[in-house]
Amino acid sequence: MNNNAYPYVDGFVAAVPNANKAEFIEHARAAAVVFKEYGALRVMECWGDDVPDGEVTSFPMAVKRKDDETVIFSWIEWPSRAVRDESMPKVMQDARLQMDANPMPFDGKRLIYGGFASIINE
Repeated sequence: MNNNAYPYVDGFVAAVPNANKAEFIEHARAAAVVFKEYGALRVMECWGDDVPDGEVTSFPMAVKRKDDETVIFSWIEWPSRAVRDESMPKVMQDARLQMDANPMPFDGKRLIYGGFASIINE
């Protein structure tokens, strides 16, 4: 069940070197400006504070977190999937998000992401 009145969400999980925390915050703030210019309602970036290791699966295991890294959890809210689908190619082509302008301060190969249709919004 997807209610088009609910926002569409892109979610992200990654491992960021602890030494790169300030750089990550700067990177994320710059990216948030671009996402919002292209229609995102909100961009949330969260630094792991209570993210336990699992025995079968966990956030740290999923991103292959190293001892000197912290798991981040992020999401971008869009008014709809249609807005996200129209905007994302423009966001990815924006010069402000290219690697030379705003390099990722973490290993992008271990980034987990996906789009999610909201089913409850209370």
